[in-house]
This record gives sequence, structure tokens and C-alpha cells, in this order.
Amino acid sequence: MNEDLELIVEDTKDQMSKAIVHLEGELAKVRAGRANPAMLENVMVDYYGNRTPLRHVANINSQDARTLIIQPFEKGTLEAIDKAIQAANMGLTPQNDGKIVRINIPALTEERRKEMVKKVKGEAENCKVAIRNIRKETNIAIKALLKDGVPEDEIKEGEEKVQTLTDTYIVQADKHSEKKEEEILTV
Repeated sequence: MNEDLELIVEDTKDQMSKAIVHLEGELAKVRAGRANPAMLENVMVDYYGNRTPLRHVANINSQDARTLIIQPFEKGTLEAIDKAIQAANMGLTPQNDGKIVRINIPALTEERRKEMVKKVKGEAENCKVAIRNIRKETNIAIKALLKDGVPEDEIKEGEEKVQTLTDTYIVQADKHSEKKEEEILTV
């Protein structure tokens, strides 16, 4: 197969892989009723006048399946961490004991579980759309090689490889989605 064609297919594989990694990151943020430090990934703390990610000012650990422990690097940031978690509007109530911030994760209601499943399905669909868009752009790039004298049979072979990659990564996205849905629906 033509070198340019191989490079295009390899680049496509990398891009699709990044779409799956992004999906994994988004799904990790979805609360499944268990304490997971990734839940607080987007919480920004007012740290000496700068908006700073919570993980940069404190250690976040899960004590058990229902409790997160946040231990600040500096005692003076406890109040700011407390306010930031409340401001994030995640339905979590932090408890500040003067040394650490403890968050008890409430059990999810049936209605909330269904909302979470919808969100997971939406994230998976966004990932699949991104993968299909990558396929579309790649096929355009492959067809452009026809003008450079690449034989049609090699073009077809490249398009088939891209389709195989697309199918593989879409199946991966579905598997991640199903796993997260199962995790959410497990009481």
C-alpha cells in the first residue's frame, strides 16, 4: 500500500483512539452512586484569587463506596474548597471538620439513575458521531490521493481499512457505554 495512504490510515486510528479516551474521561465524571474522585474533576477553587482545579490544591480519595475525603495541601484553603463544591451544584454537601472535607455521596434515586443513563448514552453517541466524522474526513483525504496517481484498488483498500477501524471503535464506544449504564443501574 502507498506510504501516504498508510500514514492517513494510521493517523485515523490515532484520532479514533483519542475519541474513545475522551469518552472514557467523560464517563468517569458521571456519578454512579459510588464515591469516585473523578466526580470532582471540574470543580474549580478560588485559590488566592485564581480559579484552580481542586486536584491542584488538595488530595481527593474515596474512603469507601459512599464517602470522598478531600485533604487540602494548605489548611487555609478548606473554606474555599467547601464553597467551590457547593457552587459546582452537583447535589453534594461537603462537611468541613477543620482538617479535611468529607463528602457523603447520597444513593441515587430511580429517576436520577435514568437521567444518568441518558447522559451516558448521549456521551457515547457524541463519541460515535466524532468517529464517523473522522472516517468522513479520512475518506476525503484518501480520495484526494487518486489525483496523485495512487491506484484505485489501493484507494478502495484504504477505505475498507478505515471502515474496519470505524466499526471497531464504535463497538468500543458501545461497550464503554453499556458498562457504565450497568454500573449506574446496579443498586
